[in-house]
Amino acid sequence: MNIVNLLKIAFRAIANNAFRSFLSMLGIIIGVAAVIVMMAIGQGSKESIRKNISQMGTNVIMVRPGADMMGGVRQDPSSMQTLKIADYETILQEKKYITYVSPEVTASGQAIYGANNTNTTIYGESLDYLDIKQWEVEEGVAFTEEDVKKNAKVCIVGKTIVDDLFPNGGDPIGKTIRFKSIPFRICGVLKSKGYNNWGMDQDNVIIAPYTTVMKRIAAQTYFSSINCSAITEELSEEAIEELTGILRNNHKIKDTSGDSDDFTIRSQQEMMETMSSTMDTVTIILVVAAAFSLLVAGIGIMNIMLVSVTERTKEIGLRMSVGARGIDISNQFLIESIIISLTGGVLGILLGELTAMLANAVFHLPTSVPGWSIVVSFIVCTIIGIGFGYFPARKAARMDPIEAIRYE
Repeated sequence: MNIVNLLKIAFRAIANNAFRSFLSMLGIIIGVAAVIVMMAIGQGSKESIRKNISQMGTNVIMVRPGADMMGGVRQDPSSMQTLKIADYETILQEKKYITYVSPEVTASGQAIYGANNTNTTIYGESLDYLDIKQWEVEEGVAFTEEDVKKNAKVCIVGKTIVDDLFPNGGDPIGKTIRFKSIPFRICGVLKSKGYNNWGMDQDNVIIAPYTTVMKRIAAQTYFSSINCSAITEELSEEAIEELTGILRNNHKIKDTSGDSDDFTIRSQQEMMETMSSTMDTVTIILVVAAAFSLLVAGIGIMNIMLVSVTERTKEIGLRMSVGARGIDISNQFLIESIIISLTGGVLGILLGELTAMLANAVFHLPTSVPGWSIVVSFIVCTIIGIGFGYFPARKAARMDPIEAIRYE
């Protein structure tokens, strides 16, 4: 019996029991849709995280004071005072794989203008900081190198600061705000970046010359960190090695002494890889959990096909008596099983994509359906159709024609 006739018989059998066939498909539809949605959310979240990190610069390198672990105890970077002005100046002089360098001093507190106030963080930075973090000044201008040298009380503010301190829409440029009783004149407003994936408002920020923050607010002679930017993302490893050598030399740490570094260097690329790996793991767990419903759906298809074989026992006997071979009977039921599984898979893919779109539109979840997931869904549905249709097809093919015709 050729494939065309087998397909006709299979479609006719499915159509004769349309509702039962749909119920068989339902498990596949829900299972495939669940897998597609889980993969879409996982992939979308991963891409969103990568995008947010990329906005901060994929070639950013951060130097923190203190080692990650010392004597089995995790160190608190804020309590370390190992990064000095000499380190910053040496990096500027000896850098080869680094383009921008900015020392950082931070302080949290309340910014005040007139009767309005808001809690925020002030960042003491050099001019290079805007290039490292890819900030753009939308209004006004950035502070100058002269301002850094003179410890000038000027600053650049984010959109949130403007909205909180100037709720009536006044022009903030040239206005003087106070942070911990120190007056700062606003010289520029940063272009909005919004919230990142961790729920942090990136626009709730004040940036001022690092010399001003060190002397007038933090009253310290050391840095909280040093931010750098490698020439390219590909040269990040070379830049890290270069920074390690400079700081080890400055801090008199010798490779032969066995002493631990009193600083920690991390790259944005490393952070991106870690976050991507974490999201991949979470996605795999979610997909595996959703895939169990496909296993249940496959068992449902096998159950329905067994019922179909029993109901059509006499039909099977008649086909065999007029010359149908066991392989023909087996293929007939296998094709029915595959058609049910693949049709359910197609409907499941459509439902999954629609659900992913709704999740993005209604709940603002980042979603992205990877193209390969659709191909994998088709392959899995085919395997389910063959795997769970094999036993009923084998049972039908092994029937005795005489006994089958006599079956009531």
